[in-house]
Amino acid sequence: MHEGRDFLRAQVSNCVMQHKTLLESLEDHAKQAEDAAFRTLCERYIPRMQQHQQTLNAYRTTLGEEGGQGLKGALGFVLGKAKDVADSLRTDDFLRVVEDIVMIRQAQDTFATFAAAGDRIGEPRLSEIGRTCETEHDQMQRDFNGLVQEMFVRQATKSA
Repeated sequence: MHEGRDFLRAQVSNCVMQHKTLLESLEDHAKQAEDAAFRTLCERYIPRMQQHQQTLNAYRTTLGEEGGQGLKGALGFVLGKAKDVADSLRTDDFLRVVEDIVMIRQAQDTFATFAAAGDRIGEPRLSEIGRTCETEHDQMQRDFNGLVQEMFVRQATKSA
């Protein structure tokens, strides 16, 4: 396990890859969604998630971590392709929304950790990024949860 600055760099790099997967999922789902509300929701959040991705990439660079290099870059590519394959098997918008909610919650947890730990370890920029991104992911999670609940009710009350 990494320690010190190496640990911080590794965790920020992990977050960059994790968030990139979420962003790519939203972009894919905005194109694939049959449900207009799902497509609109993805489209609404893509610009903010792109900003978050740029912020994370910039912060990673300030820590001296090179982006997309070596094993981490290859791992990110492989994980992205695995997600693409899994996603292609999900032709149902309901399951896609559920998948996005899982990734949003994972990001929320990461950003909450950054927010709390940043101040404690003397990394105010990490804390600021964590607070901002956690707040915006919280809102996104509420919106996606509302949509999945609506979709659930709609499907459960359809006549056979």
